[in-house]
Amino acid sequence: MLLRQVIGNVFRRLRRERGITLRELAQLAQVSVPYLSEIERGRKEPSSEILAAICRALELELTDLLAEVQFDLATVVRSTLPIRLQTTSIRVADSSPQRIASAPNAHSTSAQAFALVA
Repeated sequence: MLLRQVIGNVFRRLRRERGITLRELAQLAQVSVPYLSEIERGRKEPSSEILAAICRALELELTDLLAEVQFDLATVVRSTLPIRLQTTSIRVADSSPQRIASAPNAHSTSAQAFALVA
């Protein structure tokens, strides 16, 4: 995922949480509605001046925006990493025959112990 996409997602989420329409935010930030829409969809990479204007309009400090972006980026990275389980071997050990209580002369050898060795 690109940084501009994460920034756009954060702006959209914060705008919606505040109950502000795209048009209202565009007016407050003094940017066009189509341009703000492109930013929110991650298609345009805003300059630092535009970031500052949108942050002001959302009553958001730039450091808070960056913290939100960092959190979202970390979440995306963690969710896309493959989970790897490495084992060196699987050991199968037969246990000694066990007497079945209901039949005095019967034995079972089906009990097995499994161990994962990492």
